[in-house]
Amino acid sequence: MYDSYRPHLLLAQVPLTVSPFINLPTSVTLPYTYKSVTSTLPPSVTVDPSNPDVKARFVVSSSGEHAAHPDEILTACQSLGQHLKKTRDDAETAIKAWEESIKQRDLAEKRRVAPGWLDRDEKLLQPQATGSPDSKGNAEIRNAESLLDSAETDHGSSNIPSIKPRDQGEELDRAFGGLGVE
Repeated sequence: MYDSYRPHLLLAQVPLTVSPFINLPTSVTLPYTYKSVTSTLPPSVTVDPSNPDVKARFVVSSSGEHAAHPDEILTACQSLGQHLKKTRDDAETAIKAWEESIKQRDLAEKRRVAPGWLDRDEKLLQPQATGSPDSKGNAEIRNAESLLDSAETDHGSSNIPSIKPRDQGEELDRAFGGLGVE
């Protein structure tokens, strides 16, 4: 069996030399006020021994008025982030609703000016009759019979003025005077 306090036989045969340039460490003398350190740690100052479940508030503000635990600070930051996100989303929806209302008002104004124009693809405007129901029926009858479609010309019932064909010779005579040619 090998004894750990006895030198090895081979190492015992090697002579040791001491160099004059190497200073070997000397033992340290302890002061009289030296106290040995205990082998156990003292209780934590951040935990209240009467209520160990409560987290100690060891993060103190620079003024010393406020103290908090890091978990409390983290939850406050997360709730602030959620509040800011909700506020931003509400603002974006309000802006979109406002822009949509502007578009609807503009569209309503365009429909008021040109009804039916924006509602269909064929883009044909149709006039709408207004007035009493009796005049509505008469207007539909009048619209059904176009002036161009009628073969008979009844000047008594028509309030539209007739257009005479122009004679260019008569117009020249009126402008420059007659030549008396027959």
